[in-house]
Amino acid sequence: MAHAAKKQFAVIGLGRFGSSIATSLSNMGFDVLAIDSDEHRVQELSNVVTHAVSADSTEEEALRALGIRNFDVVVVAIGEDIQASILTTLILKDMGGPLIVVKAQNELHGKVLKKIGADKVVYPERDMGLRVAHHLISPNILDYIEISDEYSIVEHTVTKAMVGKNLKELEIRAKFGCNVMAIKRGSKMNISPDASERLTEDDILVIVGERNDLTKLELYYAPQPVRN
Repeated sequence: MAHAAKKQFAVIGLGRFGSSIATSLSNMGFDVLAIDSDEHRVQELSNVVTHAVSADSTEEEALRALGIRNFDVVVVAIGEDIQASILTTLILKDMGGPLIVVKAQNELHGKVLKKIGADKVVYPERDMGLRVAHHLISPNILDYIEISDEYSIVEHTVTKAMVGKNLKELEIRAKFGCNVMAIKRGSKMNISPDASERLTEDDILVIVGERNDLTKLELYYAPQPVRN
């Protein structure tokens, strides 16, 4: 069976937030195209990401020339220029294709972005770049918390592949080196669950592990992009 293609990301706007996302995704092994109108910012990331280019994202032709429609996810991380953020989002929406994730400056900006078709709006003041990167690679991740340089905790929704299985059958520790600390079921939290505990559709797993191991687990259960 042929393997599905690896997700490809484009990040537009290489300020602190955009650079953090681009670097995090690149470190996770993904193909990342980084775009900014500032040549200096592009140079800074040129050795980190797959491809870094200087371009004006408010010009449709520039985005078309970069083949932006071929990407799975485009993150619009433009900083202070709300007008450029909105215009870029509109152009991307009109072009069709990728999932569009946009950084908002405030709630009002976020509402506008939602109205014009942004698939997801993020607020960097609340969401650090690394956490957002984890949300991007797997929609099953509800939350991502760093507890040290090496270790993190994730809240992972139970996927179709997990439903009806117990923790022993899933072998999360054996396969990925991660530990299920708890199972959230509605308003109840089952701490140190028994290995025979069978999972239901609405359960949430609270998992601790090394960052690289957690990323492997996320990717294993992440839905693969469907190419036309």
